[in-house]
Amino acid sequence: MLDDFVVRGVLAALGTVVATGVLGCFVVWRRMAYFGDAMAHAAVLGVALSLAFSMSIYVGVIITAICIALIFLQLTGAGQTADAALGVLAHSALALGLVIVSLLSGAKLSLSAYLFGNVLSVGTTDLAIIWGGAFVVVGVLWWQWSHLLTATLSPDLAYAAGIDPRRQELLLTILLALVVAVAIKVVGALLITALLIIPASASRQLARTPEGMAVASIIVGTLAAFAGTQASLMFDTPTGPSIVVAAACVFAATTILGRLRA
Repeated sequence: MLDDFVVRGVLAALGTVVATGVLGCFVVWRRMAYFGDAMAHAAVLGVALSLAFSMSIYVGVIITAICIALIFLQLTGAGQTADAALGVLAHSALALGLVIVSLLSGAKLSLSAYLFGNVLSVGTTDLAIIWGGAFVVVGVLWWQWSHLLTATLSPDLAYAAGIDPRRQELLLTILLALVVAVAIKVVGALLITALLIIPASASRQLARTPEGMAVASIIVGTLAAFAGTQASLMFDTPTGPSIVVAAACVFAATTILGRLRA
């Protein structure tokens, strides 16, 4: 019989990979990996501000990540290159977050848990927030699927179809902020981007349609969640990094399989 904290940890990991699996496909298709890193760095600032003002970590991370995303869109709209804007915002947010934590007594240990994740410490309230966030992300993506796909394939085609690509980009950035907040307790700020990119990249070898890739990405993430949690319990390793390592192993296997099929 599994302990309650293990069951909650597995359920939290599953809720996270459901959200990151589908959204990660758009991150891969749009080559937004660096943007995901920027959101993860913004999460560190969000955690620091949450600790400073004694508010919910989830609220602080979501608000901070959305603010960073909006500033990024303003900078790129004003002519700044995307990579330069992301570099400035990501590292500035990370540095400011670390400075704030250094000024707070007793906050360093709390920040460490959010940097590397601690899925086995997830409570029932955390579980409700994680699965609630996952349902919101998947629901919005399902609702806007065709518009998001069109804007991803060709902004010009999107304009011709009456779709505003900038609006779709803003929607994706907001969903990314939500996913970062949901995933921070599971894999930590340093590994959130990995959970977005690795399952989606692995699923490319397993599917021929965008919808199939999204489903395959969730399946890969689910396998990684189970395998990583089991390995963590067996070898007494950090659960979040163990899940990412398991996902990387699946990626390696699908890549080898794709080479053999070619």
